[in-house]
Amino acid sequence: MPLRDWMEIFSVDDHVIEHPRVWLDRLPAMYRDAGPQIIETAEGNHVWRYEGKLFPQIGLNAVAGKPREEYGMEPVRYDHMIPGCYDAAERIKDMDIDGVHGALCFPSFPGFGGGVFARSDDKDLALQAVRAWNDFQTDEWCASAPGRLIPLGLLPFWDPLAATAEVGRLAQKGTRAVSLPESPAPLGLPSFHHPTHWETLWDALEDADMPVCLHFGSCGFVPGFSFVGPSRPDEVAPFAVAIATFSTNLMWAVSDLVFSGMLQRHPRLKFMLSEGGIGWIPYLLERLDATWERHRWYQNISRTDRPSDLFRRHFWGCFIDDEHGLASRETIGVENILIEVDYPHSDSNWPNSRKRVEEALAQIPDEEAHAIVELNARRLLRVEG
Repeated sequence: MPLRDWMEIFSVDDHVIEHPRVWLDRLPAMYRDAGPQIIETAEGNHVWRYEGKLFPQIGLNAVAGKPREEYGMEPVRYDHMIPGCYDAAERIKDMDIDGVHGALCFPSFPGFGGGVFARSDDKDLALQAVRAWNDFQTDEWCASAPGRLIPLGLLPFWDPLAATAEVGRLAQKGTRAVSLPESPAPLGLPSFHHPTHWETLWDALEDADMPVCLHFGSCGFVPGFSFVGPSRPDEVAPFAVAIATFSTNLMWAVSDLVFSGMLQRHPRLKFMLSEGGIGWIPYLLERLDATWERHRWYQNISRTDRPSDLFRRHFWGCFIDDEHGLASRETIGVENILIEVDYPHSDSNWPNSRKRVEEALAQIPDEEAHAIVELNARRLLRVEG
């Protein structure tokens, strides 16, 4: 059936390009010089400077409105982007053009899960930078359009006690979800299998009823053997390898969490598999269950909780275009599927997102389509209709 006019699309994975004053206006004075600020290079590019290091604005992250032949990885200036990338009022206009009602927006400069700050030399500065981004997200970006721009938070996850405190502060501010790396191990932190390290944070997230977004690439690792093995530049794979296989990061993350024992200790935790697609989920569930059946006897794995059951209680898959996943929606669980637009990134269909969603859901019953594009997100993120 065609997507009904009264069904409102909620994208659970869009992105905001931070404007130059996000940290200058919010960091305590003692941190501003070392904190994030935009400078112009001799080549005329806008780049972030943080702790003396330079971080370019990557063009591929802000291509909305450009023809595909103009996409690229090179640094870009703000005046090379359409204003909806960084201006909330203009973002709402672009969402209206696109037929999208609501959006959960991930950070850009900090990394999708705040990994830039996790790598900081000065962790006091990093904590203040995280808090400043969260205040920007709630008090400026989302406050400009309540109910349409949904507040997402970052955490100082390198310090579980500080992260726990920030969850409490975010809950008071009305934040609906937080973003964490899909794996802390590549960042040099204890893995999700650690029996105690993350427990206070999981407790706080349960108490706040705050889902955790695990965004592809947020741990700083992208898939593709040819990125880390070759010694010659002409042997390194194009970034297309990482883009095509992005879902493998989240396959690892789900497997880690399902076999960690943590989900049994925290039955109310919820994880969103951001920008991961859903077509791989049926295979992984089959493989996880088969592994559990055969190998749980001699490993420290629960003998009572089938992985596929844990998945349906704790995980929500998120997709942009995924015909195979939609065809397998009963295996995944219709109530476990969310939709993404990915504005202003290169996978986005802007300004034709609603048209593309209508095409993708054309053969799906109204009740299921409504759940996928709107109702599941409203329930999970506690957004009133």
